Amino acid sequence: MCQIKNFGIVGGDKRQLFLAESLLGDGYNVLLAGFDGLRGQGFGCLSDMDTALRYSDAIILPLPGVRADKSLNAPLSDKPIYFSEAAQALMCEKPVFASQRDRLVRAYPMLSQAQVFDYAARDDFAILNAVPTAEGALELAMREFEGTVAGSRSLVVGFGRIGKILSKMLKALGSSVTVCARRPSDFAYIEALGYRAKNTAALSVVHGYDLVFNTVPALIFDEKLLGNTDKATLLIDLASLPGGVDFESARALGIDAFRALSLPGKCAPKTAGEIIKKTVFSIIEEVNR
Repeated sequence: MCQIKNFGIVGGDKRQLFLAESLLGDGYNVLLAGFDGLRGQGFGCLSDMDTALRYSDAIILPLPGVRADKSLNAPLSDKPIYFSEAAQALMCEKPVFASQRDRLVRAYPMLSQAQVFDYAARDDFAILNAVPTAEGALELAMREFEGTVAGSRSLVVGFGRIGKILSKMLKALGSSVTVCARRPSDFAYIEALGYRAKNTAALSVVHGYDLVFNTVPALIFDEKLLGNTDKATLLIDLASLPGGVDFESARALGIDAFRALSLPGKCAPKTAGEIIKKTVFSIIEEVNR
């Protein structure tokens, strides 16, 4: 990978704005495309997509990447962004840092010939991103729960990256924490860290919990389990789509359930932008090693 001095950031939300600010602070040149809504607000690095693709040494795409209609995720753009064949040809000439690489390539097959690095698929990115996700989940819980986290009874379903960090935060705030997992090694860690352990496979009733956080991207809270869940429970689904909660059944049963996606971009965009930068630089360093 050649030395990179100029970054093109195409599409995205506040995360990409903080990413651009951080790169500029490090002395890099940045061209931002897909941020038409910011014109007239003093952003000197705003450009059109063709300029950003043509005059950058590397391209950074947003998280999430492309939508179902193949448009780029660009909520601050005045119009939908699609990659023409000419745009894809430009992208094939330089490294592209993207999320959801497979989905991007399915939408734009020419990019299968490009050097596309999926920063969101890396463990270091996911682990760092779990912190703002957990904080965002707690912010939502504090806003919607009529009690306090301190003294509450919480259930965390799943003991992956987010589950580990969220459980620690809940306990630090004074909640009595129970964690659902499947592996004996996870049960040992859960108990060693001072939480109660439950087997996810044996989860048939959810009684006695004020706060329930699901992190498992599979339908755990189906109609049957929701029917055996206390109505006063606040249920927050952090799992990626299609998620782990039957929201239609939750509404019918009168259970307060919230789907909480892309929390880092909503609750901590500055930190989220720094995480993207750190991961991109790690990829560059590995490739140049």
